[in-house]
Amino acid sequence: MLFEMISTMLDNSGLLPVWQMVSQWLALDARQLIFVVATPVFIGVTVWEYLRIRHNPALMNTREAIKNFMLGAGYQITELLFAGLLAFPVYALAYHYRLLDLELSLATAVLTFIGVDFCFYWMHRASHRMRWFWAAHVVHHSSERFNFSTAMRQNATNIFNGNWLFYVPLALIGFNPVWIGIAFALSLVYQFFIHTTLVNRLHPWVEFLFNTPGHHRFHHGRNPGYIDRNYGGILILWDRLFGTFVDEEAQDPPEYGITTPIPGDDLITLWTHEYVDMFRDMGKPGPVSHRLKHLVMPPDWQRPPLQLPPRGLPE
Repeated sequence: MLFEMISTMLDNSGLLPVWQMVSQWLALDARQLIFVVATPVFIGVTVWEYLRIRHNPALMNTREAIKNFMLGAGYQITELLFAGLLAFPVYALAYHYRLLDLELSLATAVLTFIGVDFCFYWMHRASHRMRWFWAAHVVHHSSERFNFSTAMRQNATNIFNGNWLFYVPLALIGFNPVWIGIAFALSLVYQFFIHTTLVNRLHPWVEFLFNTPGHHRFHHGRNPGYIDRNYGGILILWDRLFGTFVDEEAQDPPEYGITTPIPGDDLITLWTHEYVDMFRDMGKPGPVSHRLKHLVMPPDWQRPPLQLPPRGLPE
């Protein structure tokens, strides 16, 4: 009787249709749910690491660590608010015209994992080699420290930046976008744990197959030999296959950070400074085709000096 009374109350409230819509939306963005569940774990592990390295200012800065989590919160909020408006319709369209009907199974789950990791490699590589994508990714590399909080150092503009387009071909093949999102989220959860200096080299087979703290430390190095290396997400095999792998060299430890100083360390500056510099470079005089190259060329690319036509000789 009590259950029927509660059911009648809920039916008459009009809340159930709203909840059904919200629950479907949350299921569609399951990756954000994974991030929400994982965040307390991230905080706990970061506190553990903090207690180990807090007395070494080269490894830990409390103020920066808090700001890193604020940057991560901004990233999660914009993803949650705008993914449904920008990314989901594109994925739905691609999946509607999919080439294959793939049922969820162990085999397709493994293929989804491999496909997402492969796409992540190329997305990550483009995020370093194309300035438009680097403008969002640079905040992740801008810290001169490398610890678990650095993993949370993300840009709130990522969803507008369009790097999610690298995964759309998987939906066109026939992989369900919900699976893609879950695999992507689990990949980022894994990658959180490789942002630490407390883990040394692991078993050789692990180091050969997977991205490890040692591999990723050198990805964050600004040393000339380490810049733009070790792009892999979970697997380091892609870097070995495509010539971007560099092994850990104890005699040349990485110097963390980026080569160009940031004009400030407030959240807005951290999120936007590279966009400002990029659009300033695009605004310099020159042909439109040359200006647009600033979007797709590497971050350090500069236009050649503008060649003025020679003046006529005086009579």
